[in-house]
Amino acid sequence: MTEKTLDKQYIEINDTPQVEGLAFRKFRGEADYPEMVELVNAANRFDEVDEQDNLEDFSHSYNNLKNCDPDKDILIAEVDGQMAAYARVWWRDIKDDGRVYYTYGRVHPDYRRQGIGTAMLKHNEARVKTIAAEHAYDGPRSLDSWYADTETGTIAMLEKFGYKPQRYFFEMTRDLSQPIEERPMPEGIETRPSTKEQYRQIWDGLEEAFRDHWGHPEDFGDDDFKRWAEHPRHKPELWKVGWEGDEVAGMVLNEVFEEENKLLGRLWGWTDPICVRRPWRKRGLAKALITESLVLFKDMGMSHAALGVDTQNPLGALGLYESLGFKTVKEWLSVRKPMD
Repeated sequence: MTEKTLDKQYIEINDTPQVEGLAFRKFRGEADYPEMVELVNAANRFDEVDEQDNLEDFSHSYNNLKNCDPDKDILIAEVDGQMAAYARVWWRDIKDDGRVYYTYGRVHPDYRRQGIGTAMLKHNEARVKTIAAEHAYDGPRSLDSWYADTETGTIAMLEKFGYKPQRYFFEMTRDLSQPIEERPMPEGIETRPSTKEQYRQIWDGLEEAFRDHWGHPEDFGDDDFKRWAEHPRHKPELWKVGWEGDEVAGMVLNEVFEEENKLLGRLWGWTDPICVRRPWRKRGLAKALITESLVLFKDMGMSHAALGVDTQNPLGALGLYESLGFKTVKEWLSVRKPMD
């Protein structure tokens, strides 16, 4: 027996590829975060995915996982002691879709095309079946994942495993050097500085508005609000929240990912998420809030505003963003495989 065989942190998985020095182990908590961030960022650069994580945001996310047991639902792959890949599963109850089990994994570019990703996907699917068997749930169930159109390796692997596209999303940008047409707020609505004391009301408005959107979880609770409210990247001074009296009417919760901008050599601000509550729709509020956001970012010296959109958004969001000058720069796909 090897030292790693005796170490309870190391585990055997089915269909392990013959890669010299390869071993699989359990998650070690915060000690793994720095290597996980480096791995994700290296994979994104290789796959032409313009996202770069940072340790603070990553730690917050993984310290607040929902419907995920880190000891059982996260798998780490090492080659000669170096992190080569990691995978994770979790689940949510989704409006109109039943119980959705998510499978996620990233492989460092140096260790691809050796069967590691395939082995970890098989492990994820087996783990999901175990979790599902423990659930007293008789509604529809599925396995879901997602990828950008530039992630060719992931695309090929998921297609081979029977995952089929179910929804398309665009990443869009707006050149802030172009003129920005003035669009006034609807009568009776004003924007005000956002404070932490307003977080719960803003969250409730956000959650209510997104109930009309595809993929919205039905199991939101106080833990979701706490995780959102405590997120380190929030910059409420950038938010554009429309109020009518004491009611939140709509919002654009703007963000600037400063570390990501620095690493990618760009100046982007994100006008995302965007929502308007039902009583205030069809009055031009979204256009006005987005326009204020564009002016804000331009005044900050940003070169582009960015956002993500569901191309099948039932409220016509794609057409709205195009009318404001946003153009598609990348396509994302959500893929699904029904569970037997």
